[in-house]
Amino acid sequence: MKPTRRPGSAFERAEAAFKSATTRPAEPAQESTSIPEGKEMVSIRLDRAVLEHFQEDGPGWQNRINTALRKAANLDGE
Repeated sequence: MKPTRRPGSAFERAEAAFKSATTRPAEPAQESTSIPEGKEMVSIRLDRAVLEHFQEDGPGWQNRINTALRKAANLDGE
């Protein structure tokens, strides 16, 4: 007697389980006009002197550049 066959292969079942565990339910649309905070990886060309200035204090130089750019763009509420 043949065992009862389960629908789909083991791969398909695993993929379906992964998708159900990692897929977020759709969130209701928010009526906010603010831009969500987050960082995006970009490529930018800087003068060597500017880069060296921000790298002098060691790790965290990308955050220091971001802080300086936010200040220059008046994004800190000043």
